[in-house]
Amino acid sequence: MDRNSVIGFGLLILLLIGYVVYNQQSQNAYLEQKHADSVAYAKAHPKPLVDSSKLVAQAQPAADTLNDSLSNALPPAYKGQAQTVKLENKHLSVEFTTKGAHPVSARLTEYKTSQGGPLYLFNGAGNQLSAVLPINNDAVATSDLFYTPSERTEPDGSKTIQFSADLGGGQQVNILYSLPAEGYMMKGSIQLAGMQAQSLPMIWQTQTLHSEHSLETERLNAQVYYHQKNDKHDYFTINNQEKIEVDEPAHWVGLRMQYFATALIADDAFNKADISSTTNVNDSNTVAKNRTALDAKTTNNQVSFRWYIGPNHYSTLRDYKIGLDEMVPLGYGVMAFVKYINKWLIIPIFNVLSGFISNYGVIIMLMTIIIRLILSFFTYKSYLSAAKMRVLKPEIDELRAKHGEDQQKFSMEQMKLFRTAGVNPLGGCLPTLFQLPILFAMYYFFPTSIELRQQPFLWANDLSTYDSIATLPFNIPFYGDHVSLFTLLMTASSLFLALYNRNMTQDPNNPMLKYMPYIFPFMLIGVFNKMAAALTFYYFFSNMISIAQQFIIQKYIINEKAIHAQIQENKNKPATPSKWQQRLEQMQKGQMERMKQQPKKK
Repeated sequence: MDRNSVIGFGLLILLLIGYVVYNQQSQNAYLEQKHADSVAYAKAHPKPLVDSSKLVAQAQPAADTLNDSLSNALPPAYKGQAQTVKLENKHLSVEFTTKGAHPVSARLTEYKTSQGGPLYLFNGAGNQLSAVLPINNDAVATSDLFYTPSERTEPDGSKTIQFSADLGGGQQVNILYSLPAEGYMMKGSIQLAGMQAQSLPMIWQTQTLHSEHSLETERLNAQVYYHQKNDKHDYFTINNQEKIEVDEPAHWVGLRMQYFATALIADDAFNKADISSTTNVNDSNTVAKNRTALDAKTTNNQVSFRWYIGPNHYSTLRDYKIGLDEMVPLGYGVMAFVKYINKWLIIPIFNVLSGFISNYGVIIMLMTIIIRLILSFFTYKSYLSAAKMRVLKPEIDELRAKHGEDQQKFSMEQMKLFRTAGVNPLGGCLPTLFQLPILFAMYYFFPTSIELRQQPFLWANDLSTYDSIATLPFNIPFYGDHVSLFTLLMTASSLFLALYNRNMTQDPNNPMLKYMPYIFPFMLIGVFNKMAAALTFYYFFSNMISIAQQFIIQKYIINEKAIHAQIQENKNKPATPSKWQQRLEQMQKGQMERMKQQPKKK
């Protein structure tokens, strides 16, 4: 039992002792084990939560069982039998319990699990939305009450279900949920009559279910997001057990899985939110559990909210215009800038292509070609600079042989050669750097695109997860227990491209830089072996485009004889060094002067 449970249980014992002393009699207390939420309420509100069993104990000083007359005297909200009712539309089916008037399951009707079964985002008694009501200077949890449901269809085609609970003495609570004719955003409200409250403490509890191919990947992608009223927002990844307190007013709190999400959104604000999330490696059915304690503002004794239960689809979430699209990780951390490339370039191209092409493998190929065409100017500049360096290589080798181990003198003469020849030594690096953000953007885009989920291509059954051509009887550290063919093809094409470039570029003097292009693909093979097949296929196809592009440019576009002639002509012209070259030469001269001033060793 943890500290919170001990405190809550201790408070209940103290209240029981006080009750016995006050009535000056000795009797056995009718105590039953409170569930986790009731203990939490007892800690936050020292007065006990009222339920039907306690009312019965107070009304029956000397009997062990209720008789019919006493049962009939109880308010309707404290007696009844739990039943389930359903609210559904084209996309979402939600089941509610009449004890508590909260959803206990949510099924996304247009999606299936990786095994082909119905996809429930959550399902079971561990899911709850409950508020603490102020009743006669006491408190009661809405989850402990029984409700009478009534359903109606609105003129706009939406369906509403109203749960009503009569607590007696003119006190009543109505809990309403409404679903539009289609979509994933459910509206809700808690309406009080005969009670006054400036805010309502609420508990939102969700246990998300395993639905994808890899439970490990699902848990790595399980994250909690929160968006405050001042537009500040943050998130954390659920790792074993995480807790965070949001003291500023929050607009919404969301729980994101790999491809699906649920979020509770306040129409006004949640004054604060205490979030506690866990994962249990021994539970193969549940991805994560999230429990959020909220303090919701009331307006006219009513709390209004919205509840999103649906796919983690960027365009769908963006259309709500409240920042829910932040739950699609298109780039974060040091790579946060690439999310704008995804939003403004990659996603629009993807959406246009998917509008008239149904095969997502073909879409990836067309996207690759389009992006390579957009970057073709930088690619040409990179290859042209490499060609110039190759033409100058004999002269650079002569300078290196002439100056021997005098690296400073060699560097200055080399810069002079570059300046007179009109060659920028960084001309091949900068165009390549401009292409790297696209590669990083794709790294985030493909694994988060729900459109690729369960879409087959070639031998891959699902582009959203790794393709496997063989399952190993053992697990290889840093690799896994399966063989991804797209990853192997990506690695092989990267090695071929490195070998193809070997004779096209000047070999670096540093052995590590010289062999890194051959080592790097093997360093990443274990990482990409578990990645989405769409991503590894994109990198493989992009490598093949690079090989073809480089062959065409080198064979039919770049003329090294003409480049050599142009360089010789440039040498006869007065050279105007760039500011960067001037600074570099000044640094080199300064370093040489300092070396001359150093005393020689005897």
